[in-house]
Parts: sequence; C-alpha cells; structure tokens
Amino acid sequence: MATNTSKYDNIKKVLIQSGSPTVYRLIPRTENILPLRAKNVDLQHLTTEKEKIGSLTRMTLGEKNPNKINKTILLVGETGTGKSTLINALVNYAMGVEWEDDVWFQIIEDEKRSQSESQTSDVIVYQIFGFEDKTLPYSLTIIDTPGYGDTRGLELDDIVSQRLLDLFHSKDGVNEINAVGLVMKASENRLSDRLRYIFDSVISLFGKDLEKNIVALITHSNGLTPENVLKALEAANIKCAKDEVNETVHFLFDNCQSTQKTKKNKIALKGAWEITKDQIGQFTDFLTENSPQKLETTVEVLKSRIRLTACIQDAQERIKFIDLKQTEILQIQQLLNKHKEEMKNNEKFTVEVDEPYIDTERINGGTWGLWFYEGAVCCKACQRNCHYPECTVAWYPRDCVVMSGGRCTVCRCSVSAHVKEEWKYVNKTRKVKKTLQDIKEKYEKNKAESENKLSVLENLQKEMEELQKEKDQVLEETFEHVVKLEQIALNVNSVSIYDNLDFLIEKMKEKGDTERKRKLEEIKSRMDKDKGIKAAQRYGFGQLTAAGKEKK
Repeated sequence: MATNTSKYDNIKKVLIQSGSPTVYRLIPRTENILPLRAKNVDLQHLTTEKEKIGSLTRMTLGEKNPNKINKTILLVGETGTGKSTLINALVNYAMGVEWEDDVWFQIIEDEKRSQSESQTSDVIVYQIFGFEDKTLPYSLTIIDTPGYGDTRGLELDDIVSQRLLDLFHSKDGVNEINAVGLVMKASENRLSDRLRYIFDSVISLFGKDLEKNIVALITHSNGLTPENVLKALEAANIKCAKDEVNETVHFLFDNCQSTQKTKKNKIALKGAWEITKDQIGQFTDFLTENSPQKLETTVEVLKSRIRLTACIQDAQERIKFIDLKQTEILQIQQLLNKHKEEMKNNEKFTVEVDEPYIDTERINGGTWGLWFYEGAVCCKACQRNCHYPECTVAWYPRDCVVMSGGRCTVCRCSVSAHVKEEWKYVNKTRKVKKTLQDIKEKYEKNKAESENKLSVLENLQKEMEELQKEKDQVLEETFEHVVKLEQIALNVNSVSIYDNLDFLIEKMKEKGDTERKRKLEEIKSRMDKDKGIKAAQRYGFGQLTAAGKEKK
C-alpha cells in the first residue's frame, strides 16, 4: 500500500520507521505552564528543555483558533496500560488519519521507550489544534498524569495534585473538563492496590459535579465487552458515569495501530483499526453530548483537602501541647496540696515539674528542580507548623495554598508572620524546679492575689479551663473542615483524612460532644467499608517500606 503523506506535508514531523504504516514523531511546541503566583519567573532558558521535575509541561500541535470549541480529557492509569498509545490514537483520529493513508503519528513515545520520561514528568498537557472539522468539530486538550503512583514515593503524588491545582487555577490553564478517563487493560479482572490508589487519589480531587464525566477507557481490547473490567470497577465502587442500563460508560481501544502490516496480519489489523475508530467516534460523541464541568468546585476541593490535612496536623500538635500544659498544671496543683506546710513556711521550697516548651528541629528539605522548595511553612508569631510536610511546591509562604486573603487559614495570622524554612516547630518538655514565688509570678493575676496561696490554685484552675476552651475551639474548626469537604468532594474517602479520624473521635469523646463524635464515626464507618482506603493504605505502606530500604 502506498504511503499517503501529502495531506500532512505541513506538519512538523520526524521519520521514526519506514514501512506499512510509516511512523512519524510529531514535533509540537513545548512550553512550561507556571501558576499565577510564579509568572515573574524568567522562562527564557526553560523552553530549551522538555521537563523539569515537578513542572507542568504543555505540548501544542497547530495553532489555536479562539472561535473553535475545545474539549478537554484528563487521563489516569498505570504505566503499561497503553495510555501513551491511546493518546496517540486520539491525536491521529483528530488529525483525520485513515487506514488508507498508511501512516501513523506519535506525539508521545511508546510506553516501553517513554518510561524514563515518566520518571521525570508529573503532568503533561497535549493540545491538538488546526484539524477541526476533519473528523471532529472541535480541538482536543489531553492531560496526562504519568507521575501518579509511581515508584518515586507518595510525596511526589502531592506534587501531581498541586500541579493539577496550578493547571486548573492558572489564567492560561484549564478551567473545565469534558471527561476523566480511567485507563485499564481489557485483561484486568481486579483493581490492584496501586491502581485503586491511583484512581481514588485522582477522583478524590474533584467535586461531586464531575461524576457523570468519569468514564472507563479499555485498552488492548479485542472489541468484546470487558465484563471482568466492569465488574472490577463495580466491586471497587469507583464513581463513574452510568448509561441507560446502569452500566459504567466505557470505550474500547486496540493498541496495534503502529504494528507493521503483513499478509498474515493485515486483515486482523484492519479489523482492530475499525474497532478503535468506531469507539473513538463514540467517545468523541460522548464529549459532544455531555456537558463540560467547570472546575471551580474542583479547585475548592483541592484547596480544602490540603487545608484540611494541614489543619488536622496543626490541631494534633496544638492539642498535644495543650495537654502537656494541662499536665504541668495538674502536677503543680498536686504538689501545692502535698507540700502545703513546707511551702507555707518556706516560699523558696522547690518542686519539680514537667514544663512544656516549643523548640525547632531541622527537617529533610531543600530545592526540587528549579522552582520548588520542600520545607515547612511556619508561623513565627504563634510558633505553629501551618503546612508540613506537604508543602513541596510553593517557594514562599505567600504562595502556599493554606494562605488566603493575606492570612493563614490554619493559624489566622498574617502571611508576613510566616517563613518557609528547613526546620519545623516541635513540642518538648523539660524537668524544671519551681518555687512558690515562681508559680505565683506565672499564674497570679495581680499583687493582691499573691498574698493568698488559695488564689494560686484558683488561677491554676482558671488557666486549665481556658486551655480547655482553646482545645474545644481547635476541635470545632477541624470538624467544620471535615464537614465542608464531605459536602463538596466527589470522594471524601482519602487516607489522609482517615488516618486522623480516630484522633478527632477520641478528642470529641473526651470533650463529651456526642453529636460530632457520632458524625465522625459515621464518616469513618463508611471509610472502613471502602476497600479503596485499605488498598491505598497497603500500597502506601509498601511505598514507604520500599523508600526506607532504598535509603538504607
């Protein structure tokens, strides 16, 4: 069959392989997308390299026509599922490539050759312009998330989430999505812990309004209904769009479009081509018929999830410090009663107590690539860790997602009171000897009270009550964050929240707040039934164990 490339003469490409089909590598324009907060960074020398770790790259084919409609697809799946081939198939379909053309174009290398690339890429945006009305009445934007759940560790998943937040929040980014494609092989009969973790991690980023836009994209298919895959998704309770018979909306794709044609396989390859072409057509019809979802709620979910985790971590540290202070007060109360006579006759009589204090401790921080700085965002005014350990993408405190309107959403202090450094605050205690006079100076409110030892006990009790009020306020704020996220998130069941629920439930029990305790227990009960939480925990534990062995 003669190669028909004349209609693609104006496309920048490099020959990869001659034959039937002839395979070309497309040469798109490559640029780095920066979030709004980083627009003042000089990018002149960045465009010479394809990727920087933690960055967000956009690869554009053709010129955008602002008068044309654009459809956006976000793809997520494991390396090896054929995601790269699927992206190439979508691009070829948009370009109008036909079987008779006997050509195939790659905008991304085959997965076997691109695995090294996936180790340095976190989010890549492919834009396909200039081919409208060939097979599609619109242009395509495809977002790939190759970094999710890979062997580099769970901390890099936070970077992927942050990169998506940057993409959805940037002026020149993406503000609506038409479909989220969960990419799976047709041979899958269950979701592995890793794949379940990946799907849950991505779905948990979106608002409830996106569920009807989530579909299954089945690769390596022979065209038959993938009953095992659909059952696996159903069993895992993955939230997806449903069709008229309540079956997960799905589309099938073969992965052999670039396979060289021979006399023996030509008929089979033609059939596979037709199946994929038909299914991509149905998928693009879905994109046309289904309303796009604005990402305001998703941006709010992403911010809320990060802020909630930060607030819970801060609440744990604050409550622990309050508990230490209350323990110190109890010790003083007991010692005052025990040594009443000795202290009455000798104000220099000393008692030893465990005094809490806040110190600093170095962390494993530093720069990641060119833009990102791993460290702790801390408030020097109130000595609190407002965002740690997740703050890996903001260079300055003002850029951290926990900041809003010039103030910190965790401690409420001004942004200017915060620093981002390679240290954090830690709670500590030390043995300290105190005299009655020391205790009076610390807990007495006025000179008249200092003449009456009983007023010391009264003030100690008052201090205890004030500390309890502070603890109750912390718990109230954290509870409100949990409730808000549950209201707007498509999937509130995340490991970061689950791991902290027992702590919140126990503190509500101590407080005697049965209503909020019951609400938290209901959320935890739902999570206990969610196999995805268990799978994510197992996968996360495996990742942490592997990381620990690697460090050794």
